[in-house]
Amino acid sequence: MVSPAFAELTGWANLLAAWHAAARGKRGRATVAAFESRLADRLLELGDELRGQRYRPGAYRRFEIHEPKRRLISAAPFRDRVVHHALCRIIEPRFERLFIADSYANRIGKGNHRAVARLQQLARSHRYVLRADVVQHFASIDHQILRMLLARRIPEADIMALVDRLLASGDGVLDSVYEMVWFPGDDLLALCRPRGLPIGNLSSQFWSNCYLHPFDQFVQRELRCRAYLRYVDDFALFADDKKQLWAWKRAIVERLAGLRLTIHETATQVQPVAFGIPWLGFIVYPTHIRLKGRKVGVARRRLAQRFAAWRAGEISFAELDASVKAWVAHARHADSWGLRRALPSQFPLGRE
Repeated sequence: MVSPAFAELTGWANLLAAWHAAARGKRGRATVAAFESRLADRLLELGDELRGQRYRPGAYRRFEIHEPKRRLISAAPFRDRVVHHALCRIIEPRFERLFIADSYANRIGKGNHRAVARLQQLARSHRYVLRADVVQHFASIDHQILRMLLARRIPEADIMALVDRLLASGDGVLDSVYEMVWFPGDDLLALCRPRGLPIGNLSSQFWSNCYLHPFDQFVQRELRCRAYLRYVDDFALFADDKKQLWAWKRAIVERLAGLRLTIHETATQVQPVAFGIPWLGFIVYPTHIRLKGRKVGVARRRLAQRFAAWRAGEISFAELDASVKAWVAHARHADSWGLRRALPSQFPLGRE
């Protein structure tokens, strides 16, 4: 018997809204246009497959990006991305109401720039910070643990069956970049544990927040650290007592091990906030914010490539303008007036 929630998930209204979300900003791509050419037929077919438990995810298209660091991206077929949106539209509200206010990634009304502003706010009211990030975050997420966490809020067997199929489709996609970590009690069978979420999936981004939600609760409720925030796998704790932060670091390492996660321990140090806090491409001080030098170099190279493409007639001026405006909008969140003022002189208009 189909559960009411699954009937809503596979219904026309939800699938159409999921298509709109998946296609936003991408309708010029061939795969998206092909799907749209027979939109009604394809959505009806997809709904029938889902309700009949015949839906199977397609193969991922994999490619690497290298800035700022090497990442293996796994792009799902557009049809599957519609399913990801359809699923998240139904189950995300159940989890969203549980998430802490200071979790900023992949949530409506949050985002990286608000995370930067919040970090500076906390830096202004505390003397010390402990900033950390998870090693191989998406590659390390354990399917058994994630499924257990999701099942607590998803009692419907048919929705969990869809979750299982989507999880299984991503098993091993990051094995080539994962370095095995052994935890207390592990035996050789630990090598066979299904793990990894494809970087690039909407469902992966959402499930990442679900996976780390118990950790957020641990920091705020058990450690009683109210000055805490997280963006994906980057997080920071603030206090006026260095010893307290060092004690919290030890507790954090132990708790994350229960999720089969580790942090970059050597890089995770307690430091005065006045030294500047590296955070999401910025260096955040209590009094001001700077762009990371490496990020500025990456932006200059990308803009130079776009500028060269425009001069060669490969892209339109509107496309070049959109790239420039996007970088300027990002840079405005730092004290970057000099950089932004110098931008026009670096890329003079006029084709050869």
